[in-house]
Amino acid sequence: MPIKVVKFGGSSLADAVHFQRVAEIIKADPARRYVVPSAPGKRFLGDDKITDLLYQCYQAASNDQPIHEIFERITARYTDIVRDLGLDVDLKGEFERIRLAIQHHAGRDYVASRGEYLNGLILSAYLGFTFLDPEKYILFNDNGTLDDETTNALLAKALMQYTHAVIPGFYGSMPNGTIKTFARGGSDITGSIVARAAEADLYENWTDVSGFMMADPRIVDNPQPIDTITYRELRELSYMGAAVLHEDSIFPVRFSGIPINIKNTNAPEDPGSMIVAQADIDNTRVVTGIAGKKGFSIFAIEKDLMNAEIGFGRRVLEVFEKVGIGFEHLPSGIDTMSVVVHTKDVAENREFILNELCRTVNPDTIIVEDGLALIAVVGRGMIRTKGTAAKVFTALAEADINIRMIDQGSSELNIVIGVEEKDFEQAIRAIYHAFHS
Repeated sequence: MPIKVVKFGGSSLADAVHFQRVAEIIKADPARRYVVPSAPGKRFLGDDKITDLLYQCYQAASNDQPIHEIFERITARYTDIVRDLGLDVDLKGEFERIRLAIQHHAGRDYVASRGEYLNGLILSAYLGFTFLDPEKYILFNDNGTLDDETTNALLAKALMQYTHAVIPGFYGSMPNGTIKTFARGGSDITGSIVARAAEADLYENWTDVSGFMMADPRIVDNPQPIDTITYRELRELSYMGAAVLHEDSIFPVRFSGIPINIKNTNAPEDPGSMIVAQADIDNTRVVTGIAGKKGFSIFAIEKDLMNAEIGFGRRVLEVFEKVGIGFEHLPSGIDTMSVVVHTKDVAENREFILNELCRTVNPDTIIVEDGLALIAVVGRGMIRTKGTAAKVFTALAEADINIRMIDQGSSELNIVIGVEEKDFEQAIRAIYHAFHS
């Protein structure tokens, strides 16, 4: 029988009604055998996410302030879910252990992870599935990175013993036994890890949208959906701000070639978006997606005969390395080299970087400009389609937008354009409408 791993986000498990909908989805397909839940999200505008309330508890306890009122709101949410589902599940002991741990200054990661832990207990009871605590199976190294191979071996062995299981998202444990959460894309990463360990045929990631859109719907009205996208395209778009699925959650399934289907819990009949290792080039859609973000600075360095100096580029990057800053892009010419970095990363080190660059490479000029936004135009069809770049640049020119930077990777999978932050939204709309009028 095929195996599907299904992950449900916080908006899909916000209350008992959502739990019932999730159960219907799972039971509609016998292949949906392993379930990864997030903590309850917002039920309505102005509501609180459980994880946010747990962070508030942690902060209050750290400041020796009472946590009773906040913690009562947390326990009430779970109690309501259990009651409304008609479950015979008593969580009082779990609540008391968590409360005491918080009051005795338990670690931040432990506190935050309890949202997924409790939701996992409830969902496993409601479905009649085995509960597997990721604390025992998802392991981190001493430096905080995931121990991929040990995790995969432990989890694969555990999953072989159970036909159905619920594995909470977001956390695992350190070598000393303390709880460790993923920094970003928490439950998505867990779902991907479980899919790899289960050797799943498909990883379904259920959320509150029907897959990816070609552009941010907050910027472009009714953008077209993306039916199929490759891992590489997704990595480019998610890195540049597309928020449906974080780039870190791709790697475990990409390693095993497992496709991902982004689905909508509120519209399960929608096909959603398929994320695959490889896909045929769609001649009707040159560009797969457009994404971008603000908050970049550019260090523009000029020096005559720069290209004749062996090691010039290395010395420039070593200056940024000294203060722990990685570069985003390196557009260059014969006598020019630009380093694009996040503005927030250089805020405290700007003068040091400038002084070190002057001392190390003796440039003719260095100009630093802030307020840069980067936009990535991504598509596997771009490599075989003439005039794609011209179409992008013409659209921006007609919108009276000045291009500050252009960078294109050797794979021709994407074109990255730098514009002033004030032109960011207008630039995305202009590019989108150039390809979909």
